[in-house]
Amino acid sequence: MACNPEILKHVPLFALLDEDEIAVLSGQVELKSFSPRQRIYKIGDPGGRAYVMASGKVRLTTVDEDQQEVIVDEPGTGEFFGFASMLEQSPHQTNAVAIEETRCVEVDRNDIMTLLQRKPHAGMDMLAVLGRQFHAAQRLVRVRAARNPNQVIEQQATYGEQVADAVAHFGGSWTFIIAFLVVFVVYSAISSLMGKASWDPYPFILLNLFLSMLAAIQAPVIMMSQNRQDTKDRVRSELDFDVNRRAASDIQGLARKLNALGDKIGDLDDLLRSKPPQTLNPSS
Repeated sequence: MACNPEILKHVPLFALLDEDEIAVLSGQVELKSFSPRQRIYKIGDPGGRAYVMASGKVRLTTVDEDQQEVIVDEPGTGEFFGFASMLEQSPHQTNAVAIEETRCVEVDRNDIMTLLQRKPHAGMDMLAVLGRQFHAAQRLVRVRAARNPNQVIEQQATYGEQVADAVAHFGGSWTFIIAFLVVFVVYSAISSLMGKASWDPYPFILLNLFLSMLAAIQAPVIMMSQNRQDTKDRVRSELDFDVNRRAASDIQGLARKLNALGDKIGDLDDLLRSKPPQTLNPSS
């Protein structure tokens, strides 16, 4: 159906057009209506046309390498989708499905060429729309990329936290235990052999002071390192939760498809049972 010029006036891309240009453009484009869950286009369809949201809600999805459906974008009123494929005249890279009762302005390359000839500044508005979609795709890649929790924590670690990890690693090793035992035995033996001339005679008050200072410093450093370990565990649990949620969603999707398939088979069975059996012709 023909597009109402009033609808185009509320589209940011066409807001700079005057009345005559709006009238010309409204005569070229078409206003399409889509029912809930109706597919507008799918991956691989020819990208000869793009759409501008007039009302309703559309969801754009794609399929990643794990064959998981990923939501790319949910364009708002006045925003384009399918625009890049239309400009390149390449197949669509996403699926577009109407979530609710939706109306979209259907635009092709000739409409855009006429628009740019009459209003060149509208090209910057289209570039802005493409830029938002590009940034949305970048955010999607960052979110969907597999993250190694150890690398994430190490990249965010400060110098003090790295020192804390090193101290905790050394303090919990056999190297530290053996070295500390050797120093303690040598210190005690030398101090005992020197008797009253020793700088720290029995009961080794100075040594006890050193040990207390070491424990007082080592304890919070080890706790700091333990807090970082808790952070790593939390990141791992969040990643596991994401994986489990995706797995649960996939299972639910398979269950819905199996139920729908079972309903279709049941309908087909009822249809076959409702037909009277064909009798063989005796003369044949």
